[in-house]
Amino acid sequence: MLGVRQPEIYGRDTLADIEQACADEAEQLELEIDFRQSNHEGELVTWIQEARTAHDGIVVNAGAYSHTSVAILDALNAAELPVIEVHLSNIFRRDAFRHHSYVSLAATGVVCGLGVHGYLLALQAMARLLETDR
Repeated sequence: MLGVRQPEIYGRDTLADIEQACADEAEQLELEIDFRQSNHEGELVTWIQEARTAHDGIVVNAGAYSHTSVAILDALNAAELPVIEVHLSNIFRRDAFRHHSYVSLAATGVVCGLGVHGYLLALQAMARLLETDR
């Protein structure tokens, strides 16, 4: 629903726009990315669990699940990978229930309120984290 749902909060960029921006940034950073989206919590948990052996880090925007999902938190902790949490909007300028994120408890860092640019910053941070770990 990106680009359509509440553009005054989430912007007018579509998911395809964000994916392309991330692909371009990843290429510049010499990172390989696996860009996915799901509305299903269980599918997100499965993907996070798979990342443990298939990837070196996770950039995640769990949307509303950030504020509700212990399952996603548990999966992120079990993955034992660096995690960068991203939110298009500034969750701290919104409803009080959005001020708490379970995902943040597993995250190495959090980027919020910078729109699509937040994903690019997250990729840059991940590249530095992975470079440091090598």
